[in-house]
Amino acid sequence: MDSGVFNVLLEYINVVFFTFSLILFSLFVVMGYLSSRNSIHYKNKNSFGDLSKVMASPLAPGLTIVAPAYNEGMNIVENVRSLLSLKYVNYEVMVVNDGSKDDTLQKMIDAYDLVKINQKIDPDWKSKPIRGIYKSKQESFSKLTVIDKDNGGKSDALNTGMYLSKNPYVGCIDVDCLLLPDALLHVVKAFFQRSEKRVIAVGGVIRVANSCIINGGALEEIRLPKNWLAKFQMLEYTRSFLLGRMAFGRLDGLLIISGAFGFFDREIAVACGGYDTHTVGEDMEIVFRMRKYMIENELPHTIEYIPDPLCWTEVPESVKILVNQRDRWSRGNLETLYTHKNMFFNRKYGRLGLISYPYWFFYEWLAPLLEFFGFFTIILFYYIGILNVPFFIAITALIYIFSIMFSFYAILWEVYSYNEYNRTKDILILMACAILEPFIFHPIVVFAAVRGNYKKLFKIQSGWGTITRKGFAKAT
Repeated sequence: MDSGVFNVLLEYINVVFFTFSLILFSLFVVMGYLSSRNSIHYKNKNSFGDLSKVMASPLAPGLTIVAPAYNEGMNIVENVRSLLSLKYVNYEVMVVNDGSKDDTLQKMIDAYDLVKINQKIDPDWKSKPIRGIYKSKQESFSKLTVIDKDNGGKSDALNTGMYLSKNPYVGCIDVDCLLLPDALLHVVKAFFQRSEKRVIAVGGVIRVANSCIINGGALEEIRLPKNWLAKFQMLEYTRSFLLGRMAFGRLDGLLIISGAFGFFDREIAVACGGYDTHTVGEDMEIVFRMRKYMIENELPHTIEYIPDPLCWTEVPESVKILVNQRDRWSRGNLETLYTHKNMFFNRKYGRLGLISYPYWFFYEWLAPLLEFFGFFTIILFYYIGILNVPFFIAITALIYIFSIMFSFYAILWEVYSYNEYNRTKDILILMACAILEPFIFHPIVVFAAVRGNYKKLFKIQSGWGTITRKGFAKAT
């Protein structure tokens, strides 16, 4: 190749990288602005009016919390106790034991004095067979229903609870999550604060409970995680939920509600067929399908997002478990994007097709692959002597500094808005994590994403895999 043409090609590559970086910076600046506006709007909107008396009334709308449980014996008693302690009258807790191999069911039977009841099941039942339905003999646990069934996966368990529920709203959560006592008040308020659009789902922030003190199913003391991996995930969750999800909520462009804390209009969810049992990204896929259902039937709708720290969960503390989790997230992401590929830049779906879907395609799915292969491309360019080293160092430093600034902004915005971690030492530790994240934590996440895509594309694995819980710290 002629040297002149070759130099022009290299300059073109430099311009492409520089332009891509500028576009990425601009998008994140806009995201930070939108999330801040949405947070301020939410706080102002909820600074007046007390609905607790209304929502504690027996006339309040009914809500069912569906919590799938598989080998959750470590935390099941504490977690169920937390769900039974919420400040709401008209709700039911439905724990679906999805064929656990440990003592999950027995622990619930012993702790809550459960007995099997007779209840007719639809002969055309589509989910895995139900072994038994249990209720407590004690009036204090009358809100609790436990369903024991053959193992069918999380989606199958959620569908079981959704179809057996008689209430108009269904909350699908992870059983290892702890909800704050007033969580349902915020959720029901979110369903009814709109008049011009039907709220079909409500999602919220997920907070990291590792090292926090749990007593009697209640969050007694908030602490920064001691485990280094959990610290990085806490920073990631803060950035993702408090900035990313809030920004898309401002645009009415949410396409995912975390499986750990998601509430749905049962009528719409059932009309769409419930959760897809053939994907590991069921929390994302059902939102895609519900959105498409409403748009294709020309029904005004929206999804509300709650930034209040209402849900706390345990995150992985080992690299192996974290990689398995992110591997599954990547496979679910790819499955959902492929299933609903007709939304890609489709004006029919408005902001969802023109903004939200492209964001998930380019940033959530494609970006980790580009990073992974780009790393080896840079090594190759350097080896054959065509890497523009000064430009590479400059653009890398620019991206690194910007990523730190964005993480710092997320940390400071959390301090300004909710201030859950109010010790100066904790804030400095999180800032240190932001500085180290691109070198320590981010490569692990990228590797997991690449592995997940590889498994999916070559059909190596399609199931959930296994995640082992360590258990919450308890007060002594």
